[in-house]
Amino acid sequence: MSLVEEFNDYRVRMNERIMSYDNKVIKRFFNLDTNTYMEGALDVKTKEMLGLVASMVLRCDDCIKYHVGKCYDEGLTDEEIMEVFSIANLVGGSIVIPHFRRAVEYWEELKARGSAE
Repeated sequence: MSLVEEFNDYRVRMNERIMSYDNKVIKRFFNLDTNTYMEGALDVKTKEMLGLVASMVLRCDDCIKYHVGKCYDEGLTDEEIMEVFSIANLVGGSIVIPHFRRAVEYWEELKARGSAE
């Protein structure tokens, strides 16, 4: 199973499990997250790039994978994603570099998978 499939399958499976508990606060939080990234004064592409920078600075690999995937879905080019990564590294410092490496690995797998489809 590829890195992308493994991440997405796990995320879907666990989100379904979490939602099965029918907790109102958790459902509202997930809904808030979903609505935040919808088109508004900022377009979805910009919001996903912002989410990616924040995730890298906070060093959350799951969040990074999620936002890298969304940036891919939004059609970012290699040049655009590298600028986003540059901002994250500048803001977060050298401690972000290991997460940057994994983000590039995930980006490249998305691109390879996309060209195979």
